[in-house]
Order: sequence, then structure tokens, then C-alpha cells
Amino acid sequence: MRLKNKVALITGGTSGIGKTTVELFASEGAMVAFTGRREQLGHEVAEQTGGYFIQADHRWMADCQRTVNEAVSRYGRIDILFNNAGIVVSGTAETTADEDWDDTMLLNVTAVWRMSKLVLPVMRAHGGGVIINNASDWAFIGAPAVVAYCTSKGAVVQMTRAMAIDHAGENIRINAVCPGDTFVDRWLKDGFYRASGGVSEMEARKSDLPIGRVAETIEIARAVLFLATDDSSFMTGSALMVDGGSTAR
Repeated sequence: MRLKNKVALITGGTSGIGKTTVELFASEGAMVAFTGRREQLGHEVAEQTGGYFIQADHRWMADCQRTVNEAVSRYGRIDILFNNAGIVVSGTAETTADEDWDDTMLLNVTAVWRMSKLVLPVMRAHGGGVIINNASDWAFIGAPAVVAYCTSKGAVVQMTRAMAIDHAGENIRINAVCPGDTFVDRWLKDGFYRASGGVSEMEARKSDLPIGRVAETIEIARAVLFLATDDSSFMTGSALMVDGGSTAR
């Protein structure tokens, strides 16, 4: 019960890393509010975990503001913010469509800034808090045909560092978690890996990682939990690699 009596807000909590983090935080005693665009799925996760679902599209400021307002109205404060919502689209600089670039930046970068901007005063008013931003190992190493995603995650790491410096004196710690290849929904459904054959692409990635396999979502969620608790009390402005050794080479 490492998060007993803590209030956590998790964006993009209806699938993948976000859903697993909702489940883990709830099991550790947190009161969890989480967001997603898919209403039915959100209510299913809420029923399974006891969390509070807020339907939201974080590309838009109005939804970000409503999310924070609803979470504070329900729980009175926000102790932990996990900026998890994000998308990945395939494309080089030449082949990435303008709308795909814009959506990637809105959701992966601007939403992180907006949610942090809105939550920081709430945390400050209650004596502090923790913000964790979901970045990627691709914030540090290049990858083929994902120029928008790599750019956005590099920006998240730099935003994390800058915000950490700005708010270190307010008992607000801000860190990033940087997952490597992780077995999430897009391995099996339409998305970035579809053209490579779904699970067959996962098999190919396994052989490319020093650890010899891709991560399970719980392994990333446990790293987020570490950053959310006092176990990481002397960490701020860090980018925690959970990447199976991909950036060690």
C-alpha cells in the first residue's frame, strides 16, 4: 500500500502502459482518476479497478482543464500526475502528413505541458507532488520512419528537465520514464507495427534487444510506481531508462 491516501491522475489509462499503471496504483492504495477517449473501455477499466474515468481528448485545452477540474472536485487534490497519453505514427520527414505531425505534437508534447501547467498549482496548494512524464528510449536514439514520435519524445525529456528545475524548491518532483519496446495494444491491432506483421515484428524486436525480449506493461508500470513514491525521493529531472539495454549499446 505504498500509495495509500494518495490521489493519482493518469492520462491515457484505458489501455497499454496506462491501464496497467491504473491497476497497479489502485492495488497500492491510491485513489485513481484516469482518462481516455474510448468511453466504453474507460468504464470497463473503472469497474475493474475502482478508478474514476474521465473521457477526454488531451489534444484540446478544454478537455485538459475539465480533467483536472473533475479530478480535484472528486478527490480534493492531485498528488501524482502521470502524463501517459500519446500516439506514434510512422513516417519520415518527407512522408509524415501535416495532420499526423500536428496530432503527435499536440498529444505527446503540448498536452504534457498543459496538464502539468494545470496540476502544478493544485500540488503547490497541498504541499507538493510528483509528475511523471512518459517519454521513450527513442528520445535518445534514432529510429527509422518515426520522425514525429522521436522528436516529440525528445521534447518531453527536455521539458521534464526544465520543469524539474523550476519547481524543485516547491516539493514537486518531475521525472520521465523512458520505456523501450513494450508489448502494448498496437502490437496486435492497427497501428505503427501493422505493416511489419504485428506479432512477427515483436519477434524481430526481441532479437534486437540486449535483454532478448520486449517489456511487459507491468515492468514499465513498476518503474512509474518507483518514481511516484518516496523510494525516488532524491530524483528530479531524471529520465529513467526501462529499455532492455537498447540505449546501452
